[in-house]
Amino acid sequence: MSNQDPRQVQEPCYDRHDPSALVDWLKDTLHHPPDLTIHSLVVSPDIFCYCVFLDTLTDKNKIEQELLTFLTEKASLEDAPSPDDRLDILKNRIPFSSITCTADLKQCVDSLLKGFCLVALSGASEIMMIKVSQSSHRDISEPLTESTVRGPQLGFTEELSSNLSLLRKRIKTVHLHIEKIIVGTETENQVALLFLDNLASDEVIEEFRNRLLAIDADSVLDSAYVEEWIQDRTFSPFSTLLSTERPDIVTAHLLEGGVAVLVDGSPIALVGPITLFQFFIAPEDYYQRADIATLLRWVRILSFLLSIFVPALYVAVVSYHQELLPTSLLISIAGQREGVPFPAFVEATIMMVTFEVLREAGLRMPRIAGQAISIVGALVLGQAAVTAGLVSTAMVIVVAITAISNFVAPSYSFGITQRLLQFFYLTLAGAMGLFGVLCGVLFTVVHLASIKSFHVPYLSPVAPAVLSDWKDVLVRVPRPWMKSYPQTNQTKKRRRGP
Repeated sequence: MSNQDPRQVQEPCYDRHDPSALVDWLKDTLHHPPDLTIHSLVVSPDIFCYCVFLDTLTDKNKIEQELLTFLTEKASLEDAPSPDDRLDILKNRIPFSSITCTADLKQCVDSLLKGFCLVALSGASEIMMIKVSQSSHRDISEPLTESTVRGPQLGFTEELSSNLSLLRKRIKTVHLHIEKIIVGTETENQVALLFLDNLASDEVIEEFRNRLLAIDADSVLDSAYVEEWIQDRTFSPFSTLLSTERPDIVTAHLLEGGVAVLVDGSPIALVGPITLFQFFIAPEDYYQRADIATLLRWVRILSFLLSIFVPALYVAVVSYHQELLPTSLLISIAGQREGVPFPAFVEATIMMVTFEVLREAGLRMPRIAGQAISIVGALVLGQAAVTAGLVSTAMVIVVAITAISNFVAPSYSFGITQRLLQFFYLTLAGAMGLFGVLCGVLFTVVHLASIKSFHVPYLSPVAPAVLSDWKDVLVRVPRPWMKSYPQTNQTKKRRRGP
């Protein structure tokens, strides 16, 4: 059987007086699919029509109860002078809101694959396309990867219209622009570009739009596909787009001059431009008092530093710089490591890789068993490794501190970045000690300084310094003091208010 694209099939010579030719062509073009449903109706003694739809994509009950009933009982087309007039009358009277007519058979095939019902009236020069797509998606629920104690508990779903509705309810302004772009030659997914035209930079908007239009892929199944096409850096552990499933986070970024991208079929939105410091900000920072939010932000920054440096510093000190430890602590660690057959670097690598395997197993296992495997597996393996003399007790503590600190990251994708940095610094520490760690820090800072997110420096507002934006970086000042828009995103306005 031929795998030829339906849009490349040569159109038949369509006989307007015999719609059955259209039906036969559709059957051949779609290779006689089992879900292709065809109804032949006699509207009047001299008028007949065909209703064609895919019952797996359309609301079958709505078609049978409303459309077919109307065509057979209430159409009343006998008085129309011509077939095209009959089609116009039918278009105006039929009880559906989204109706278009076309003579392009390729467009008919495309609409059929998008959940439309085709109505071909005998004698009419055009074919009616009625949108009766099936609405099947999960209900709006609490975000799974970004939970908060205080604040909204709603998350995006896989339905684009539902996600746009969540944002419309939060941003009630005429300045909200929504542009839809079709990407993927096979899947033809809808991608929505959102921004506030009175706040977002024209340069940033145009850059987003150009990168989306430049996507050359046959399929786009999730926002991650789009992210790889439009991101600034391909080979970098640091993401230049923020991925989130929370409507309040997307709303906050839009209200500060950001741009968002939503993909039909994906519950994860992409937001940009962003900076490194925004990965330490959780939505709960703005649902708590300023002093509490500042404390929590410092805890996240400290956890980030602990997660990437603790294993490396332990290996560097134990292997190369024992003189930096107090005598009592050095004796204790030496006693624990007595009998351990591996050097500190190999010991740390084995433990961290084992924990990564447990973490991945916990994610892939069924939810009921996943958490038990992660916790029990870590406890049992850690205790068994110490008892067997394969690792020291201090190494188990180091890995535990590293793992717990890694979970503090508000963004799951940034947590993965931290894990990559852990192994990077651990390797340098095992090879060159503290000098290797220092070289890694310098390399990381230079790399961060070279990154831009849609023309916005990744380390701003610290480098380059934008002092007015420091009110919401390492600390969050009280809301009455935040009277200016952040200029890091090149926001058009400077002062908040009407």
